[in-house]
Amino acid sequence: MTDRATELAENLHTVENRISSACAAAGRSRDEVTLIVVTKTYPASDVRLLHGLGVRHVAENRDQDAAPKAAACADLSLTWHFVGQLQTNKVRSVVGYADIVQSVDRLKLVSALSAAAVRADRETGALIQVALDADSGARGERGGVAPDGIGELAAAVAEAPGLRLDGLMTVAPLAGPYAGRQRAAFERLLELSSLLRADHPAANMVSAGMSADLEAAVSAGATHVRVGTAVLGVRPRLG
Repeated sequence: MTDRATELAENLHTVENRISSACAAAGRSRDEVTLIVVTKTYPASDVRLLHGLGVRHVAENRDQDAAPKAAACADLSLTWHFVGQLQTNKVRSVVGYADIVQSVDRLKLVSALSAAAVRADRETGALIQVALDADSGARGERGGVAPDGIGELAAAVAEAPGLRLDGLMTVAPLAGPYAGRQRAAFERLLELSSLLRADHPAANMVSAGMSADLEAAVSAGATHVRVGTAVLGVRPRLG
């Protein structure tokens, strides 16, 4: 095993123990939580090593990084998640490789994703990104729709050809009433998920938690955690 493979294996083991311990503390089964490794700025060679170590879900937040990496790893059995803010001019490229787009936060993006998915003859999963720092009708500082906009967006996704409504995603807010209160933020997301599932029972995915706060997300009931630094290390500076 190469030095990098050993490093990744050790980091994965540590993260796996954290998730397992959080599940045990919450009275949850370990298989209720899916680890998504966020590989942004890291090379396709790392994705290959991670696959060899059992990782099956990876995420990217920039199309210019993701598209060539996904192409280089097209032979691997991976589920690709797009987790960054998505401009409509990048949608066609993203739909070409992303199985799930976790950052759907406006109707214009729903329309663009639907058109691209139909054109590519693909079904693309969509998560509504919820901004817990946004006032009614506004978008969050880190993207996302205010909680009172979930229903309209979810209905649009559910009716859009080529799209599948999978659930909700959030990033712990840096401002507003939930700043510094990750557990409360994630519990609020679970409440919103329960409301969503009343109308869309299959939309049961709840993506929350990253390297620093995955325990709070698991405790609140998240089904997916997005971990980058804790697995791959401190990211190299871009540019």
